[in-house]
Amino acid sequence: MRVNGQVARASRTLARQDLIELELPAEGPIRPLAAYRVPLTVVFEDDALAVIDKPAGLVVHPAPGHWEDTLVNALVARGTTLGGGVEGRPGIVHRLDRDTSGLMLVAKTDLAHRRLGAALAARQVRRAYAVLAWGHFDESPTVLQAPLGRHPTDRKRMTIRADGRPARTDLRVVARLEVCDLLRAELYTGRTHQIRVHLQHAGHPVVGDPVYGAGGSRRITGPGRARADQLERLTPRQALHAAELSFRHPVTGQALRFVSEWPSDLGPALQLLAGQVAPAPGLAYFDFFRT
Repeated sequence: MRVNGQVARASRTLARQDLIELELPAEGPIRPLAAYRVPLTVVFEDDALAVIDKPAGLVVHPAPGHWEDTLVNALVARGTTLGGGVEGRPGIVHRLDRDTSGLMLVAKTDLAHRRLGAALAARQVRRAYAVLAWGHFDESPTVLQAPLGRHPTDRKRMTIRADGRPARTDLRVVARLEVCDLLRAELYTGRTHQIRVHLQHAGHPVVGDPVYGAGGSRRITGPGRARADQLERLTPRQALHAAELSFRHPVTGQALRFVSEWPSDLGPALQLLAGQVAPAPGLAYFDFFRT
């Protein structure tokens, strides 16, 4: 990069009316999508779309550091036709974080991708997440509304900022447990890391969240601290699961609804909180799927 005709250092601070010159590299060949053979749970599939129950730990689409071991690569390996989307993200209608599990919608044709994308933008796709959040909310239901944008110094993180994009999360307390709440969080908007950042901002971060955990079990004081520490040891990742997905079929118009129970890797955490309930309870036990 050159500024005012001179090569500029990365630390250069720009001023008004500076002339910036950039030399863009020649466009390279499109990176082929490699096949990645990993088992996938397909909840529903027809000629237009598929609903996948994504496991935690699986990145959704290729990106630096994960070019060949993503959900898209796994779909390629099983021979799934993928339609629409930007380069490298074919078929992806919406995303989940790497360590968030649960239901995802994939388009298999360009028409399905356009219509599902439009439905998502019009808030006609309902997405509900099950969350364990530290502490207890005073009111339920409640709405968390705060604009989100990139963190000014850590580009991998999101933060609340006045110039961010509008974001709203609707919450209902499903169960008030010993040191945390089991929440049903519905996305009114779908920003990156939205639920995690909103809950941190509200003072009730997601249990097990390594980025937005804000101290984790250390937030709990008094007699509940030992149980909080135990819960944290039983939570191998952020306790966030995309548990319900409903929308109208982009071709037939049929109303579709899918649910996914609490994942097994987070089962011991919920069992601890439920006490003597056996076998280990799932979301249905807490009436999570009540509409």
